[in-house]
Amino acid sequence: MAAARRYSASVIFFHGSGDTGPNVMEWVRFLLGKDLDFSHIKVVYPTAPKQKYTPLNGSYSHVWFDRQSVNIAALETRKSMSQSYDIVQKLIQNEVDEGIPINRIIVGGFSMGGALALHAGYHLNTDLAGVFAHSSFLNRQSVVYESLQNPKKVEGSLALPELLMFHGQRDTLVPLEWGKETFDTLNKLGVEGTFTPLNNALHELKRKSLLEFEEWILKKLPPLKNEVQNKL
Repeated sequence: MAAARRYSASVIFFHGSGDTGPNVMEWVRFLLGKDLDFSHIKVVYPTAPKQKYTPLNGSYSHVWFDRQSVNIAALETRKSMSQSYDIVQKLIQNEVDEGIPINRIIVGGFSMGGALALHAGYHLNTDLAGVFAHSSFLNRQSVVYESLQNPKKVEGSLALPELLMFHGQRDTLVPLEWGKETFDTLNKLGVEGTFTPLNNALHELKRKSLLEFEEWILKKLPPLKNEVQNKL
């Protein structure tokens, strides 16, 4: 029997509204021509529970949280957000329980999944390794901004996770301006990172952004010394 792979880092990739973890994994595989796979990094694609989703007239859908509308000016549905936080924290704790340090975990996602990742990295766990958001935005009065304006005093480094954001210039579901406004607001509140507009891209993942994401993951989560030596 082959020994189970041991990992020293993890990436949690949240899908967009109405999608599933296996579907977004297939989408990534199609665009890259291979899996997002690393010898020392575990990649997790969770699926959101089915729940009533107001923008779909209350129909059930795989969504991380409910919201009044897909609009940057809408208020967050904080009760629903808090339920999604329970899911996020359990997913992160699962990785920690398997021996992954929290500063060796990246969270990211597409659309709603990217918004959830922003909540995960800048409201729930500011000691994560990084946050990735593609075609995503935060509401203007987001609790994330409140958290960053009133940071908890903790021992050690106060550095926030680095942020990698991409957004299609032709996105009509989540306009580029919403993504840029979100990035600029986070940046003013101390989040460092990059925001990259994608030419001729709609509300979609792109091969270019995934290749950059892959490179960034390896920069943020390099192999540990013993893993490098084992390869030699």
